[in-house]
Amino acid sequence: MSLKSLAAQLFAKNIHRKTKKWVDNPIAAQKNVFTELVQKASNTKFGHDHDFKNINSHADFVRLVPVRDYEELKPYINKVVAGESDILWPGKPIYFAKTSGTTSGSKYIPITEESIKKQVEASRNAILNYIHETGNSDFVDGKMIFLQGSPELTEKNGVKLGRLSGISAHYVPNYLQKNRLPSWETNCIEDWETKVNAIVNETVNENMTVIAGIPSWVQMYFEKLQAKTDKKVGDLFKNFQLFIYGGVNYEPYRAKFENLIGRKVDSIELFPASEGFFAYQDSQKDKGMLLLLNHGIFYEFIKSEEFFDEKAKRITLKDVELEVNYVMIISTNAGLWAYNLGDTIQFISKSPFKIIVSGRIKHFISAFGEHVIAKEVEQAMQEAISETDARVNEFTVAPQIVPERDELPYHEWLIEFEKLPTDMNKFISTLDNSLQRQNSYYFDLIDGSILQTLKITSIKEGGFNEYMKSIGKLGGQNKVQRLSNDRKLADGLHQFKNL
Repeated sequence: MSLKSLAAQLFAKNIHRKTKKWVDNPIAAQKNVFTELVQKASNTKFGHDHDFKNINSHADFVRLVPVRDYEELKPYINKVVAGESDILWPGKPIYFAKTSGTTSGSKYIPITEESIKKQVEASRNAILNYIHETGNSDFVDGKMIFLQGSPELTEKNGVKLGRLSGISAHYVPNYLQKNRLPSWETNCIEDWETKVNAIVNETVNENMTVIAGIPSWVQMYFEKLQAKTDKKVGDLFKNFQLFIYGGVNYEPYRAKFENLIGRKVDSIELFPASEGFFAYQDSQKDKGMLLLLNHGIFYEFIKSEEFFDEKAKRITLKDVELEVNYVMIISTNAGLWAYNLGDTIQFISKSPFKIIVSGRIKHFISAFGEHVIAKEVEQAMQEAISETDARVNEFTVAPQIVPERDELPYHEWLIEFEKLPTDMNKFISTLDNSLQRQNSYYFDLIDGSILQTLKITSIKEGGFNEYMKSIGKLGGQNKVQRLSNDRKLADGLHQFKNL
């Protein structure tokens, strides 16, 4: 065992001891976070507007601070983006994470010195927890790759601006810098396909032991490695031991990954977002992720089935139930208050508090990390109709993750036309270009050859109604789901397609 490996085990043991303190006292940990957040922000504009100085309990907080999503919090965020101080959190943020979310369009999420510190700490602790649990630390002597966005940042009113993964690249600890790949120059390449080719060339002869990233991006990297070497990834990188992922559901990719690697490797699931780092997988034996309760985030939960009720009850950790879908509401040390993240979770354990991500409170497509929302597909359809002579009765959109032929995945648009466009190619290109223009993640996936251009399946006249009737949802308040992250609706509609 090397000195570095031994040091990692000692460090992991120390972090485990510190983690155990709040894991064993979860309610107290959350109470402390709540009190500290409210006190620190009491002299901000948001704090004055919501009478923070008179908040002494969660009941006070519920009474004075309503649940908001990004759009509803935007008047305050706009002031922060404009360069004003002491709006949502004392001082100014040090970064804005620019992102496209599933519940809004482009967002500027403030990141403070306190919040980025906790983000980095959480990602580090996820790996240290793995070391403590398994006793495996040899991988620290090998090379590690984190597939991420460019670390080059711009500025907006004196605050650095970029994607979260690019911001995080600036916080790789010194003791890992020599192990880290790709090079800074390669990481800054904007064109994704060019970047992945460069990463392949940089890593193909290295001792890769840890590989991390969103599964769809990592899959492309693995496929290019295999094409270049005609070897399974696990044979090429004989010491590859750990895959770290987050952002999308890994399960649809698991079989594909195991085939590309040629063997099983340990994996760690993370639950990060621009708004905060919420949980990480803490056991190789059990499913679920440990909810981080002392990382500058106070959690509230609303049952999904009650969320849109005017008097939906907001509860704290002490009142949650197992296997119930909750919308997760966060208040953070970056100044997000009673913020609807949009994610739904379920608790699978209360000792410790462990969760799984069960979905989103609103319909979306993010099978590849693209975060496409209803507003975007509806705008694209509107543009396609206006640019052609097509007329459309109904449509829905779903991901096709595993096409029948050996081709790239794509978005399938199932459309019931009243009148087919004279120029179908123009109709398709208008749809796809509009979606790329509205959604930077979708653009990156197309540009990086992760996805191919969308495909259209024409549904026969009356097909949507026939489908809705077949499932007992024709008429009344029932509506066709505009888009979904699975293929249940799409596969059901295929029986009504034009032949």
